[in-house]
Amino acid sequence: MSARKLLRAYFLANIGRILNSEELREVAGGISEWARRVRELRTEEGYQILTHNDRSDLKPGQYILVTPAPEPAFEREISKEVRAFVLDRNGSTCQMCGAGAGEPHPYDPTRKVRLHIGHIIDKSMGGADDAGNLRAVCSVCNEGAKNLTLDRPSSSKLLAQIRRATGTDQIAVLSWLLRKFPDQAAKILEGG
Repeated sequence: MSARKLLRAYFLANIGRILNSEELREVAGGISEWARRVRELRTEEGYQILTHNDRSDLKPGQYILVTPAPEPAFEREISKEVRAFVLDRNGSTCQMCGAGAGEPHPYDPTRKVRLHIGHIIDKSMGGADDAGNLRAVCSVCNEGAKNLTLDRPSSSKLLAQIRRATGTDQIAVLSWLLRKFPDQAAKILEGG
């Protein structure tokens, strides 16, 4: 049985009881993306699973299903073409932390970066499923994101961070930039 089905059954068996993240992770079979499955129950199936963002008496990591009857949920109609376009436009990197698909995650090296398509303005706030309102976001950032948009760092902020880095890390950044922009790098090296 899928983690989502297991979580749905557990919530329905525990209506009105506060559940914590540890028990939900266990119910989901210990998968790292259990919180995403809970969000899918809320956003795609319409279950009123509340968190500390919804009720002040709940602490972070606590969840409660208040009624067994789901409310109408938003349909997610993002075509594979739009997904491919957004991933390509975003350079197959998370637009929140900058991690690249398939690499070890910089904040959790035990996990490989897996990208998803996320809304900039959430559907619940009137956001659309078009490419202009979508971005690539990794699983780690997506687990903690809810209607959050971080500003992209300016070149001066990026350069300040690179200057603070070790020589080895600076060379790693240079190497990555040369791979990402080979045509531009060739022009710069030729003096053009």
